Amino acid sequence: MSGVTGPFPYHESFSRNIGWVTEAEQETLRHARVAIGGLGGVGFSHALTLARFGVGKFTISDLDTFDWPNMNRQAGAFVSTIGRPKLDVAAETLRDINPEIELHEMPGGINDGNIDEFLRGASLYMDSLDIFALNLRRKVFARCRELGIPAVTAAPMGMGTAFLAFTPDSMSFEDYFALDGYSFEDQVLKFIVGVSPAMLQRHYLLNRGTVNLFKRKVPSTCAGIELAAGVAATNGVKLILGRGGVRTAPRGLHFDAYLNKMVKTWRPGGNRNPMQRLMFWYIRRLLNPTSQP
Repeated sequence: MSGVTGPFPYHESFSRNIGWVTEAEQETLRHARVAIGGLGGVGFSHALTLARFGVGKFTISDLDTFDWPNMNRQAGAFVSTIGRPKLDVAAETLRDINPEIELHEMPGGINDGNIDEFLRGASLYMDSLDIFALNLRRKVFARCRELGIPAVTAAPMGMGTAFLAFTPDSMSFEDYFALDGYSFEDQVLKFIVGVSPAMLQRHYLLNRGTVNLFKRKVPSTCAGIELAAGVAATNGVKLILGRGGVRTAPRGLHFDAYLNKMVKTWRPGGNRNPMQRLMFWYIRRLLNPTSQP
């Protein structure tokens, strides 16, 4: 480490957290493990934010490399990292923040056979899988519930973020999103509408053609990514420390910086709620006017 001699000064490095957390709580964060699946958009920023909170252990997974379309929003995307594995860049960056950090790296990604390995010892799961990895996402959330691990998802929506948390005592991911019986494209849309019940971002989408679920393409901004990381990490820390109160499903939050608007959402029944059914139909027609309800 350039410029560093002797042991890493953990307490000094994270001393500015004290006041917002106690010394004892900082120690709790130091020994907590967070599992982050996916290090592209929100995942990399989640990891950096939590590392600067002083979280000392991570299980991280990704099987992608950085490419030019990542440059507008992904924290690890630089000219120097194009073509490099996102997992390697994330691991180097996290160790550059805290050389004592304990990393369990899973370069092959998460699959049906290693979900338990991925979640082993985790105090928290931070959802950052690709928006289209719905089958895997469902399995990870289901296993979190079985193991009693709180799970947080904060999606970048335009220039804002929508937040949901699932705990063993909250409504489950499966009950909330109600994805069974729909086509894959409709499942993706139901996931988007479920995460973002208020759909504030719909008011300023300038080109609907940039959203193409069949081609697995959706627009995203760095503003949405960084807001998502702040909201997700803050609520994740509250869950780890057991204080502060966290809105859990079917309750959520949506803050949009473009509109300067924050909405506390509540959808009893999740996507089965009549308001959600109506929003799903509306967004489906908005993106594909020829679709049938």
